[in-house]
Amino acid sequence: MSAWILLAIAAAAFQTLRFVLQKRLSMGALSTGGATFARFAYSLPFVVPLAALYLWWAGVALPTLTPLFWAYALAGGLAQILATWCMVALFAARNFAVGITFKKTETVQTALIGLIVLGDRISWAGFAAILIGLAGVLILSGGVGAARWRLLNRAAALGLIAGALFAVSAVGYRGATLEVASDDALLRALVALAVVTTSQAVGMALWLRWREAGEIGRVIAARRTAVWMGLTGLGGSLCWFTAFTLQNAAYVFAVGQVEVIFSLIAAKLVFGETATRREFGGIALVTVSVILVGLLR
Repeated sequence: MSAWILLAIAAAAFQTLRFVLQKRLSMGALSTGGATFARFAYSLPFVVPLAALYLWWAGVALPTLTPLFWAYALAGGLAQILATWCMVALFAARNFAVGITFKKTETVQTALIGLIVLGDRISWAGFAAILIGLAGVLILSGGVGAARWRLLNRAAALGLIAGALFAVSAVGYRGATLEVASDDALLRALVALAVVTTSQAVGMALWLRWREAGEIGRVIAARRTAVWMGLTGLGGSLCWFTAFTLQNAAYVFAVGQVEVIFSLIAAKLVFGETATRREFGGIALVTVSVILVGLLR
């Protein structure tokens, strides 16, 4: 099995754990902005030293970062902040599994944005496999706490916007990693991730200082839970970034749709949310999609 497929599956698992923790923090302990900031602030103390140690271990200097690298990295970082904010807000409107499901439209949107921005192309067979996966998550959305798929409501709008923003961030991150002058995929991912996480933490801290007085203190007070959110966020991001250096972001996200299966498990075990028979059909389609993407891309 290709390394990028394993990385995408691992990233989906880490991301599910992070969203579980983020939902808990957004249910009273922190505001939407505070929960979003915590995800970046508690990753920062780990990712920067990790990148520095890896450069030292590899015996190489920090690669020259081009203006295009900074444009991709900062645009991707801002898009991820806004997308994460939408997701935290979405958790208050819908249950956990459905919140993840609305977001999964990101895969098709990533294919389109990747083609426009980076010229990344996907085969017709690969696109068909992506659509099968999308059908699976749409079935799952109708089967968890919703009688039918409705586009004209606040929750759907938040999910669709989050998906678009996550697509922009994925394409930005792939573009940034490709601009790092190195043949080492992990080095490229770590350098890009360190830059992005630093900019996100600083940007969110300034925003909260301006708009939500006292929220940074509450984020610090929530550190016993938030630090684990930072670590799982770091694990997920590092897997995503490394996979993006190796493969088209749309294909990476297509495999990452296994997150919706992980989220259903988390919804049942952690939040006690009920599941329906219809979900089995959706899970089967998502699974078929992941297999086909790996075989037909």
